[in-house]
Amino acid sequence: MKKRHLILVMNLLISAGLIAAGSTESRPSADAVSRISVTDALGRELTIPANPDYIICSGPGSLRLCSYLQAQNKVIAVDDIENRRSKFDARPYALANPQFRDLPVFGEFRGHDNPELIIALDPQPQVIFKTYSGMGTDPAELQRKTGIPVIALNYGDLGRYREDFYTSLRLMGRILDKTERAEEIITYVEETVKDLEERSAGAAEQSGRSCYVGGIAHKGPHGIRSTEPAYPPFIFLKANNLAHDSSKGFDDLQHSDIAKEQLIDWDPDIIFVDISTMQSGDEGNAVNELADDPVYRELSAVKHKKVFGVLPYNWYTSNHGSTLANAYYIGTILYPERFAGINPSAKADEIYTFLVGKPVFSQLNGFFDNAGFSPVFN
Repeated sequence: MKKRHLILVMNLLISAGLIAAGSTESRPSADAVSRISVTDALGRELTIPANPDYIICSGPGSLRLCSYLQAQNKVIAVDDIENRRSKFDARPYALANPQFRDLPVFGEFRGHDNPELIIALDPQPQVIFKTYSGMGTDPAELQRKTGIPVIALNYGDLGRYREDFYTSLRLMGRILDKTERAEEIITYVEETVKDLEERSAGAAEQSGRSCYVGGIAHKGPHGIRSTEPAYPPFIFLKANNLAHDSSKGFDDLQHSDIAKEQLIDWDPDIIFVDISTMQSGDEGNAVNELADDPVYRELSAVKHKKVFGVLPYNWYTSNHGSTLANAYYIGTILYPERFAGINPSAKADEIYTFLVGKPVFSQLNGFFDNAGFSPVFN
């Protein structure tokens, strides 16, 4: 009996060993993982895992690009802006992905990454994507300290640096096996801008009305004097933007604080207010400035109640979907006949659904007392 028992045990051990050996052979080794070579926005050539399962996105807009590409399920940690609870939030990608709030934090917002926190993550990210590489932790230093490839990206915009936006989408898409989705986004943006331009062709000359946008956020909320001469929705619509030198196109200054006297002198027919200004509370709020300042109350747009709220578009850098949505709303105000049939809030949700997967207009606008896409003074 003892002998038979011993033989049985030995057979079981041998079988277990064979199963373990077979299991080991069936799992690809680290060396066998498919890898690709890429060149990032800093011109660095990097060899990285193809289609990584685990990533993190550092810097303003990096996680937004990932969400556009429908690769948010690969994200295993976030910077601390995603964990904050605020009265206001104007980031459609974050509203569409509330799960980001529950992920571990790997560093502070604006690219101030913590290598120790990254090393402690389990599972470990295989790739780090980083926008605005001159801000926060240096990409090369972060890579050296963590041993994880860091891909620098130029975030771009929908204006002068639109090609940077497209290049980053394509690079990120190639790495994440989302090349088809990247091309879909680029095509969608191009067709949307083309539609805006065609609807508004020659309309500004016909209407003769001037306009201005104030309250534009720039690393925080600002008042009515904060504007962007090359405000993309105005450029798409060929609007008569008094703050813009039309000969400069998108090359005009991207952000400017104009003098109060200048706005009074311009006296625009229509004023648009970026409702991000509401973060300022009672003081410094563009809406309150227009309502309470006796000098501003003499502006034609204020007297004739031609002041309208538009969605925040600079919120942890530019929200491209909100830029396009604002353009359609502004079009309905400036050129109502050209934009007949456009429901701005429904159009915004169409854009958001395509880019981030959910119709989040009402949720976003609700943070700002539904001041977007409506008259400021009734």
